[in-house]
Amino acid sequence: MEQKYRHKHTSVSLVNYHFIWCPRYRRKVLVGPVEARLKELIKEVAKILDLEILALEIMPDHLHLFVNAPPELAPHDIVARIKGVSSHHLRREFEHIARMPSMWTRSYFVSTAGNVSSETIQRYVEAQKKRG
Repeated sequence: MEQKYRHKHTSVSLVNYHFIWCPRYRRKVLVGPVEARLKELIKEVAKILDLEILALEIMPDHLHLFVNAPPELAPHDIVARIKGVSSHHLRREFEHIARMPSMWTRSYFVSTAGNVSSETIQRYVEAQKKRG
């Protein structure tokens, strides 16, 4: 996987984040039309935030997102935007999700990845769907 460096007027960067988070009470709600809509929403937010999605796998009770981000964007801002937008839309569009106290837990996992380990993380995220 060839990584593209981001070139700005005064900087060059390669910032990759691996995120994992899950629905409240780890409920298995990220399936079928919810999964498809969530993918659309994540892609929309990624475009707005200038994120490049390197890998995205949605499991029934959690998701893995691996992105290349601009250096001025903090990881907590990325997660907050994606969780906020997706929760808003999914709760409006799916009645069973609207009945949940909240869509997402407040917690999440984030890890940074350099150029060498990015390939390993991408393979790991893509393999998650095959595991179970």
